[in-house]
Amino acid sequence: MQMPHCKKVAQTGATNPVIWKFALQESFEQAPMYVAVMTYLGFGIVTLFGYLRDFLRAVGLEKCHLAQEREEQKDFVPLYQDFENFYTRNLYMRVRDNWNRPICSLPGPVFDLMERVSDDYNWTFRLTGRTIHNAINMGSYNYLGFAENKADFLKTVADKTRQYGVGVCSTRQEIGNLNIHEELEKLVASFLGVESSMTFGMGFATNSMNIPALVGKGCLILSDELNHTSLILGARLSGATIRVFKHNNMHSLDKMLKEAVCSGQPRTHRPWRKILIMVEGIYSMEGSVVQLPEIIALKKKYKAYLYLDEAHSIGAVGPTGRGVTELFGVNPADVDVMMGTFTKSFGAAGGYIAGKKELVDYLRSHSHSAVYASAMSPPVTEQILRAMKCIMGKDGSTEGIRRIRQLAENTRYFRARLKEMGFIIYGNDDSPVVPILLYMPGKVVAFAREMLERKIGVVVVGFPATPITEARARFCLSAAHTRTMLDQVLHHLNEVGDTLCLKFSRRKYSPQPDLCDETDFELDS
Repeated sequence: MQMPHCKKVAQTGATNPVIWKFALQESFEQAPMYVAVMTYLGFGIVTLFGYLRDFLRAVGLEKCHLAQEREEQKDFVPLYQDFENFYTRNLYMRVRDNWNRPICSLPGPVFDLMERVSDDYNWTFRLTGRTIHNAINMGSYNYLGFAENKADFLKTVADKTRQYGVGVCSTRQEIGNLNIHEELEKLVASFLGVESSMTFGMGFATNSMNIPALVGKGCLILSDELNHTSLILGARLSGATIRVFKHNNMHSLDKMLKEAVCSGQPRTHRPWRKILIMVEGIYSMEGSVVQLPEIIALKKKYKAYLYLDEAHSIGAVGPTGRGVTELFGVNPADVDVMMGTFTKSFGAAGGYIAGKKELVDYLRSHSHSAVYASAMSPPVTEQILRAMKCIMGKDGSTEGIRRIRQLAENTRYFRARLKEMGFIIYGNDDSPVVPILLYMPGKVVAFAREMLERKIGVVVVGFPATPITEARARFCLSAAHTRTMLDQVLHHLNEVGDTLCLKFSRRKYSPQPDLCDETDFELDS
């Protein structure tokens, strides 16, 4: 799927608008038919062997290491789903050495891994005592490189830790409300260009605990099919009716909105109390960017509300890092609920909800996360403040804008090189999340192990986290990655891609860069 070139005007914190030229191109190339056939065949063979091994365990010829229900509990509701358990013991256990690897250093652009081995086919692991040093980290959401350990940068964080300690041990509504919490909320509102904001100590809970406060029974949620689990959980906890539209498909969303307005609630046909559209800025598994202008147009047309999750887009896209609203040049006031997290671009923890003052004031007294959760840790709060001030240039330096531009440059360079090599990659050209499609289960495992042998840490994802025929490796670009690091990763990717036959793309890409590649930032005089 290709989208045409377009030109937008985005408002930044400066007095003059910035002309933001960009090519909003998203690619979801389909693999050849034989790849899908071989993928299903691979899963079929592994499943057959799984049933054979289950038979051997049943007759006592093989020991089952996994947790099982006792015989006297057979009449109770089962604690384990049968197929889920089957998948875990027969498929996942064979390959789980590729996940949960212990890190023993700062997870920056490079990190150290503790070497571990298994003597019983991954049922248990033991550490060898050796360390894999300076592996290139291509899996962390450290988009702007603020997950760092530099004394000069972290001086204010150390000072606030000495002043306030490491924890508040109380909720904001009791005795856990600090002046730096209020300072952060004012800064977030200023950064986003909205009236007010409030912060939370956990990003996942920002979604799952606030959505039930906004909608309930008699309300309708229209959710993108690829939304994050935190959004899905929040929607389910709310008690509202949930309907799912196809990913980034405006025709599907328009059809559902029209039906919701015309037909109303089931059986009674009364009008819905609220209709809430839930989308993400950047989808973390696909690397695609929300079609925000079109969604805002539909929202206004049908008098619905819009909930935008910018966990992966805030700080990572836009000329000054203000997310997809800046990328598309839309007014932040057109988004009813702006949500984001501090765990990615800001190198910290927690999340925020921002928008109109009435919305934030309502959530302060009705959100479970605001009322019952412990307040954000003071050093974490200060880390967010120093990162956001750096991005906004309020620290007196240009380091923040340099990192934003470096991330954009790294993203375009890495994606262009992968396309030239012949890999199928998903997502938007501006997205620092870069999924490389691997498809076959055996190749997923071989890819992860081969890359680690070359001292490159990658994240591989397969079924059931992805569709069964779309297993992938997900690379996350960072401003902290140097061109040398990226070239080293690309060199090894090229070799591994040839060795494992992973270059499935049938498209031919020109090695010439886009004409606007280095001129994305033009000040309007």
